[in-house]
This record gives sequence, C-alpha cells and structure tokens, in this order.
Amino acid sequence: MLAARTSSRRLGVALAALAVGGLALAGCAGGAAETDAAPTASASVSPSSAPSATEGSAAPAVVPQGAPATVAADLAAPWSVAVVGGAVLVSERDTGDIREIVGDTTRVVGSVPGVVFGGEGGLLGIAADGDDGLFVSSTGPDGNRVERFDVSGTPGALALGDAETLLDGIPAARTHNGGRIAIGPDGMLYVTTGDANVPDLAQDRDSLAGKILRMTPEGAVPADNPFPDSLVYSYGHRNPQGIAWAEDGTLFASEFGQNTWDELNIITPGANYGWPIVEGQGGGADFVDPVQQWSTAEASPSGIAVIEGTVFIANLRGERVRAVPVADPSTATEYYVGELGRIRDVVAAPGGDLWILTSNTDGRGSGPRDGDDRLLTVEVG
Repeated sequence: MLAARTSSRRLGVALAALAVGGLALAGCAGGAAETDAAPTASASVSPSSAPSATEGSAAPAVVPQGAPATVAADLAAPWSVAVVGGAVLVSERDTGDIREIVGDTTRVVGSVPGVVFGGEGGLLGIAADGDDGLFVSSTGPDGNRVERFDVSGTPGALALGDAETLLDGIPAARTHNGGRIAIGPDGMLYVTTGDANVPDLAQDRDSLAGKILRMTPEGAVPADNPFPDSLVYSYGHRNPQGIAWAEDGTLFASEFGQNTWDELNIITPGANYGWPIVEGQGGGADFVDPVQQWSTAEASPSGIAVIEGTVFIANLRGERVRAVPVADPSTATEYYVGELGRIRDVVAAPGGDLWILTSNTDGRGSGPRDGDDRLLTVEVG
C-alpha cells in the first residue's frame, strides 16, 4: 500500500526545476523474460520496516527515504521517461504514444508512426536530445529502430515532429528486444539490443542483436568505437534493458538472464559478456563476468539510474528496487518488495529525487492495481 507523504524540500526543488506548468504530486518470454511469477518473500521498505541487504562491505551512498508519492497515474504499459525542455515525457509501449505530464494529468504529445506491437515489442526507450529533441527506440516493420523527433512548443503544449531514422533493421522478436537508449557523458548515443530469440546472434559482431551499440547523435559510427566501422560497443548480451553512468564514467548495464541468473555488468569497450555460452558468473578469461547476479525469480532487471554513488535498479518479476553502491557493486539493498508491483524503470530526476515507473498493465504479473500504471517519486539521501 502506498502511504501518503508530504512534499520534501528536495522534491520541491525538482518540481521547480521541471517547470511543467503546475506539475503536482498526488500523494521476457523464454526463461527469465518478464514472467508472471510472484516475487520471493523479503523485507521491504515502509515507514515501519527496514530494507533487506545482501552481504558486502559498502552501503549505498544514498537510499530511498520513505514511501513514494504519485506523480502521474493511469498510464498504459509505460516504458521510459525523459525530460525535454523542462517537460516530463513518458513512452507507452502498447499504444505508441508519447505522453506529457501536466499537473496531475497527462496529454499525448504525439504518436510514433509505424510501431509494430506485440509481446515485448512496441514503443520502448526515449532519451532527450537537448531541449528540443527526442531519441526514440521502437519496433518497426523492418525490425527495431532508433529515430529522432523534433519537439516543439512549451511545457503543457508540446508537439512531436516528424521522424528522422538514425538506425533500423535491428533484429526484433516478440521477446528480447532490449530497447533502452541514453546519451552518455561523452555525448554519444548508446542503445541496448536483445538477441531477438536467436542466441547465437549475440556472439556475431556483424549482427546488431545482443549488443550495446554506440553511435553519434546523427547515427554515425564514432571513430573511437572498439571495432572499425562498427556500432558494436560490447557484445554477448541476451536482453539488456538498463544503462547508466557513475560520476567517474563507469557504465553499468542490467541484463535479463534465461533460467538461472540475471546480471549487473560493468561495460568496457569491445568486451564479450558471454551469452549464450555463459549465463551469470564463471565465464573464464574469454568473457567478462557480471559484478552481481540474482536468481531470475528475484530480479528481471530493467531500467537503471545512478544517483550520488548509488546504482538503482528497477525489477519486473522481482517487484523491487535495488540499490547498489558504486563503491562495491557486488552488494545490494532492496526496497518496496512486492509493494508497487512490477517496476519497469527508475530515473534520476532533476533535483536529485528518484522516479519509479511501474509496469502492471503490460500483461504480465498479477495485473494492474487501482491507478496503475504510475510514475512515482521518492526522496533519496
């Protein structure tokens, strides 16, 4: 049950920074794809309970403070969040709509044309391109793709322009589509791709499937990519759905395993993360092991965010938020276990709070609760 919480000073700073025209708070198939099983029992965070932790030498630098409050409700299978020109935008996987949060309601900024819906495909990740553009990952007629849209207007009245295709033909399937996109601290655009249910593609460097890709904002191959004339930045991935950078430039990525282990990886250029030869740790000298792994029943990690030395991880099947210290990424503390349902994304909000995006209307798990799906906010400290 979500408890009401008064607005904190930090939350007020975040909302002022957004200036969204009165934004106010109202209080994968196959193995470990986004499956329906209930989470295993564990301690969760509420005003009267403490978080559960795995063994490790370091605690997270910052952690959630209390119960989350609702920013927006009644979203339909939301997948990703971006802030463009002070406005909060949310992608909806199964409608193809980009929605803007205005006060305690939402409005459609535009619909991405040509989206092919089905399974885990559809409208996926979004990322801001400055104050007037939006990068979008979606499933199209020729596979998964990355597009850029101009965004015009002012907060509360934004409009989506025409699509410019940066990359298409990424292998797609009903499951294992990856789909997270983000601008890195180097100004490059990073894209996660799944193996499209053809595991061997993850080891094929000539394929765009099962990879983390790196490109310029115009879609070109950067000169310093690890493989000549290739967008491939790392390979051997099954279905990575989260990427985020620590302050020192370390790139973290979350990844769905098959039947045994889900993963948190530190990504280095040109490295091979082992799938389908290896799942989880123990790959030997030829592969890079994850820095942390979890049973698939407790995780299904999707979006991630880094705030002040803590990696926050959204978990779908596991129905929890994990907090992992950058200083010791082999340990984690768990929050809100089973309280919010499936969690698709976590976002570092302007002003320093943590935003949490639920995913209870995506056709999996125990189904939606009243008001689902929601974008939530919580102070960290």
